[in-house]
Amino acid sequence: MADPATKHYDLDALSLKLVFGAIAVVAIFFLLAPTLIVLLTSFTSSASLKFPPEGFSLRWYAALADATQIQAAAWNSFVIAVATTVLSVVIGTAGALVVSRSRAAWARALDALLLSPLVLPALAFGFACLIYINLAGLTPSVPALIIGHTIVCFPLVMRTTVASLAQLDPGLLEASESLGGGALMTFRRVVLPLIGKGIAAGAFIAFMSSFDNVPVSLFLADARTEVLPIHMWQIIDNDLDVRTAAVSGVLVACTIVLMVLAERFAGLSRQIAR
Repeated sequence: MADPATKHYDLDALSLKLVFGAIAVVAIFFLLAPTLIVLLTSFTSSASLKFPPEGFSLRWYAALADATQIQAAAWNSFVIAVATTVLSVVIGTAGALVVSRSRAAWARALDALLLSPLVLPALAFGFACLIYINLAGLTPSVPALIIGHTIVCFPLVMRTTVASLAQLDPGLLEASESLGGGALMTFRRVVLPLIGKGIAAGAFIAFMSSFDNVPVSLFLADARTEVLPIHMWQIIDNDLDVRTAAVSGVLVACTIVLMVLAERFAGLSRQIAR
């Protein structure tokens, strides 16, 4: 005969699972529903943004071939994102190596300082960047955008790299040193191959964050350096062009492909979960 206390515990556990399951379903719905609505709207045959779409057509995806301004903004975003990713990998990896090798108070303070862009309000940081470059006598430009994006993106690389370094066996470093390997050779032959997936995962996140960044780009971009998120925002604000939905569809498809590749070759979910 089953123990009543055990039955009561099983019912409580089942109720808890049902509650959390229902919350998860509702959260997933509200996260995915806007994206699904935009994707369905991008296939409309109507000349304006409407949901549900009046008919099915690929005309707005075909129209992107002649959208020179959208193409130019997308190219600016891509160039800035690539440059930001490269700088973020270099700075983030170097910062991770420094803070992970010491448990001293200064290392913890440096870690908090380098990761502080993640906790700062994005709009406040973008506005502060604008004030700073104006005080320095500079104007909004591609280099300013790259610097601004790098400041908010390199902590992402640093975080995943620190997690990878935490899994590194110190005995491997000692073995390399005992065999005559210098610091540079040990890093290149031992450390880098073992933390490479963590760096790659951080690089992927940094690239996507830079490409989709609005707060910093809003303050540091001008008409000549307009990036895709800002250009789409202006189009929607002015005339609700359906091509923005088509661009969103292309971005969603590219993001899914990149995520699959990142998961396949870098184990993205495992690196983030560390």
